Amino acid sequence: MTAVRVCSLTDLKDDEPAGFQVDNVPVVLVRQGSQVYALADVCSHAEIALSEGEVTRKGLECWLHGSCFDLRTGEPSSPPASEPVDTYAVTIDGDDVYVDPSRPTNR
Repeated sequence: MTAVRVCSLTDLKDDEPAGFQVDNVPVVLVRQGSQVYALADVCSHAEIALSEGEVTRKGLECWLHGSCFDLRTGEPSSPPASEPVDTYAVTIDGDDVYVDPSRPTNR
């Protein structure tokens, strides 16, 4: 599979998670300036949508139990989660944001 256009860069607000279905894979995008991160949109602890959480200094925080996940690696930075979530490569072409959910970058 190749990268799929998900949205426009202007559709993403800084530090505000946005959930998408990309080829039937739930993905959350987080923009920080010109950088966009893509993670699996499912908490590894309780299968809750991470796109409903918030970005903190520790990463993307799950709203249910407070686990935080590093935006770059998907590694949990706080309990109760102990397993990482998948991360995906993001390509920005002009104003278009592309993600390839078939190849997690942290496995």
